[in-house]
Amino acid sequence: MSKKYGEVLLMLEDFFTNYLTDVKGLSDNSITAYQYAFQLLFQYLLSERGLQPDKVTFQDLSGDTIESFLLYLENERACSVKTRNLRRAAIVSFAKFASKRSFSAALPFYTSISKVPKKREPKKLGFKHFSKEEVTILLKMQDTSRLIGQRDVTLLSLLYATGARAQELCDITLDDITLGSPTRIRLTGKGEKSRVVTIPDNCTAILKEYLRVRNLDLVSETTRGRHLFSSQTHEHMSISCVEGIVKKYVIKAKEQNPQLFRENSYSPHSFRHSIAVHMLEAGDSLVAIKAFLGHSTIATTCIYATVTPELANRYLDERGKPLQDISTINTPPPLSLAMPFLFRKKRP
Repeated sequence: MSKKYGEVLLMLEDFFTNYLTDVKGLSDNSITAYQYAFQLLFQYLLSERGLQPDKVTFQDLSGDTIESFLLYLENERACSVKTRNLRRAAIVSFAKFASKRSFSAALPFYTSISKVPKKREPKKLGFKHFSKEEVTILLKMQDTSRLIGQRDVTLLSLLYATGARAQELCDITLDDITLGSPTRIRLTGKGEKSRVVTIPDNCTAILKEYLRVRNLDLVSETTRGRHLFSSQTHEHMSISCVEGIVKKYVIKAKEQNPQLFRENSYSPHSFRHSIAVHMLEAGDSLVAIKAFLGHSTIATTCIYATVTPELANRYLDERGKPLQDISTINTPPPLSLAMPFLFRKKRP
């Protein structure tokens, strides 16, 4: 056995330099994630148990060692459950590998890690929203010299300003619009429940211009039942058409602003989420936002208070339970000299 490495490091070097690359064929990103898991593990063993990397044995990794390490990640480093599970997966993979290479030595380690279950991740909030800067960009991308561009900027403006669901937007008729200061629009939502929302003056100006260039008369009895938005083939626009319009401009915006629009995809509902978050940031109450969005319960609206610790604190302070800012610095520990294979890139 090498004088430089103990039994665990020798096995780990083979794991990274041969098994993950040649046998498993993992990507560079996956190998980097596995490496970082073990960098953290050895840092933990050194700082918490005084074990130098080259002195660590499989017996040291047995018992409650890995479970304690995973708790350390959550409690001391404020890692998410998802991150915890990723670190566990890397260790489990190595334990399986080691038990096949050195059964008697690694079996206690493999048995111990097998008893540590994958932790259930909390349910995702499941909503994506735009920043105010992103909304501004999206509403400036249309060629308003063309009818289609005029329609699209009006559609996206109302999608944001009214907080309408895609179907609610499609169902708006001229009879649902009352121009004025402010302009009011009636939306018909789930269960045929209607609500009236007001829109700001700048959105009203866009809407008026759209009505003018399309020759849409809000007063005429013959046209009042006509839908506000239509596609090139149907008088009543479909949800899929709205989705296509949103996708078109998001793709264009991403290309021109790669530093923004960080989500993989957005939907028409992202505009609804955005106005809710922005109203909350402006100081509107959850009760007011609930009524504006047409939510049946306040619990649905409360998800928007979780977007940032600042927003959550605003509504939790009164209960004496402000959230902590648990952002962490994700930098590797200084173990590169002791274990170069944990930092080595995949061979070409």
